[in-house]
Amino acid sequence: MLGVKELKQELGNKLNWNGSRIDFLAKFMLALIAVRTVNLAEIALGFGGRAQVDSNYKRLQRFLKKFELDYDEITKVIANLIPISGPWYLTIDRTNWKFGRVNINILVLGIAYEGIAFPLLWSLLPKAGNSNTEERIALMERFICLFGHDRIACLLGDREFKGKQWFDFLLDSRIKFRIRLQKNILIENSRGKLVSAFILFRNLKAHQYRTLSTKRLVWDHKFYVAGTKLSNGDFLIVVSSDFPANILTDYAKRWEIETLFGCLKSRGFRFEDTHLTDPERISKLLSLLAITFVWAYLTGEWLSKNKKSIPFKKTINRPLKSVFTHGLEHLRNIILNLYENFQSFIRVVKLLSCT
Repeated sequence: MLGVKELKQELGNKLNWNGSRIDFLAKFMLALIAVRTVNLAEIALGFGGRAQVDSNYKRLQRFLKKFELDYDEITKVIANLIPISGPWYLTIDRTNWKFGRVNINILVLGIAYEGIAFPLLWSLLPKAGNSNTEERIALMERFICLFGHDRIACLLGDREFKGKQWFDFLLDSRIKFRIRLQKNILIENSRGKLVSAFILFRNLKAHQYRTLSTKRLVWDHKFYVAGTKLSNGDFLIVVSSDFPANILTDYAKRWEIETLFGCLKSRGFRFEDTHLTDPERISKLLSLLAITFVWAYLTGEWLSKNKKSIPFKKTINRPLKSVFTHGLEHLRNIILNLYENFQSFIRVVKLLSCT
């Protein structure tokens, strides 16, 4: 298959895998970009080469079933590829769906960057619904073990990621954070009385915001609190471990992990198309997706800066597509017409060496 040799060379410089495994990864990435779905039957069609489609399908199954994957190595590769070295704004959230009666529920820690997040660490949750404190702590301890505290600018989380034990851990670990609270959580007012959080912001007009000037008691801890009233009448209330002027602006970066999930799913690789239900196999598949996702993003960013900028829709003054989609479309066009675009392919492969 044309292009495999060149991609293997770059991947082999980053991963301590044997030649057969690197060959598999290169073919998987090229096929995934070509077919834009994680459905193994479709990826087997995109493997190309002399092997029969059935042989390719069995090879995919063997990799996901038998190959021992070092997830820390994958995480370090992703961290070395992304355009920022830190300190990072980390964003934590879950993505979930059902396949038949099986709940697929993945807790993901990503790095917020320019409107999107890079997937860094994840764990498969053996249940539906919210993560618990122990699961969140385990994910953060993995990050600290790999990168240390100093690589964290702050952690961003939605209303799921709250609670006394969780806040105890973040404070003990010296992790700054911006965490959204439910509007009925009790917070100390200026007179020292505990009231529902929204009461402190109920006189705001839509889109007005306020940052309280002094720390307030929340779950036995004193935090800074900022809030705004949304256009639908709801409240966005965020607690912070420190007092920057931009608590709500920082928190807004949390949404970038939602953009990531969209790229892994309907706007990119259709992650929900997988028929896998075994947690370990899904985690391996996500590792392959994560590397391919970063390559597509790097391609889109390089195009935007050097070759072909993303056009804007004038009526709303917004790009017509994301940097990721820009890169994915470019890669797909190259791979589906590789003989004509081989020199362009060599150029985008070299983006994987820009660490």
